[in-house]
Amino acid sequence: MRAARLIKMVLLLQARPSMTAAELARELEVSERTVTRDAQALAEAGIPVYSDRGRLGGYRLIGGYRTRLTGLGRSEAEALFLSGVPGALREMGLEDTASAARLKVSAALLPSLRDAEQSAAQRFHLDAPGWYHEPQTPEPLPAIADAVWDDRRLKARYGRRDAEVERELEPYGLVLKAGVWYLCARVPGSGFRVYRIDRFTHVAVDEERFERDEEFDLPGFWEERAAQFARSILRAEVRLRLSESGVRRLPHVTDKQAVAGAPAGGEPGGSWWVAVTLSVVSAEVAYTQLVVLGPEVEILAPPELRERFVAGAREMVRLYEGGGHRGPAPS
Repeated sequence: MRAARLIKMVLLLQARPSMTAAELARELEVSERTVTRDAQALAEAGIPVYSDRGRLGGYRLIGGYRTRLTGLGRSEAEALFLSGVPGALREMGLEDTASAARLKVSAALLPSLRDAEQSAAQRFHLDAPGWYHEPQTPEPLPAIADAVWDDRRLKARYGRRDAEVERELEPYGLVLKAGVWYLCARVPGSGFRVYRIDRFTHVAVDEERFERDEEFDLPGFWEERAAQFARSILRAEVRLRLSESGVRRLPHVTDKQAVAGAPAGGEPGGSWWVAVTLSVVSAEVAYTQLVVLGPEVEILAPPELRERFVAGAREMVRLYEGGGHRGPAPS
């Protein structure tokens, strides 16, 4: 533990002209007193760490000292390619590995380029979860991530709607979609499947490794399965008329697969209006999606959905024209 911290301290000082005790303590997640002891230990080991005293003082390496501990290990090299998704790294338990990899890269760069990491981080950031959803890390995620990285088999229990099933899985890849983690795995004898990680109730990682199919393409597999899933849940159809504004706003309120299935032109329905057929999950879901378009959409069919819109519109008129409110008066 301390040896790793001392190495990290040397790499930090090699990557920057100087650092205060407070900065080192924050980076190393220790106290400033521990930083002082570690700096003394490095000096006693022959590492030329120099301490500048005073309010603006700090620590630095002197004499152009360069450590040779900059070679990337395999796990660090792999984690480095995920450095753009810090939240995902943290949830998979790879944050420290990626941090060590970035330090080694920074230490190997020319002095004029060592601010590249900070410069990029202040200009680009990926926030994967959707709005209004508090991201939660599934408990088995770190263990599953280890199995994915190491090509180790999994024995797992998975909760379905009506039962819990046991599976032996060959974990191929992880996907983070709108704040939800999924595992793409091969079931021996049954092919590849997709599992929501928050539905695993128990996971055990085997010592046994499996032979990975090198032709497996995770992005391509996920794109195909995601499209299949979207098509499979669009089991109902609604007929509607959209204004010009409604046509522009439609892709923002419903599934892109549903929009893609709608005719590009449609039948003329009046000035700036067009009639389309839209695939939807259900009439209830269609109501919650399309009602936000307000007067820019008219439902033509099915009749029960049209009646739902009519009833909702009447209730809105009653509420606003009556000048009153439902429920107890606000305090």
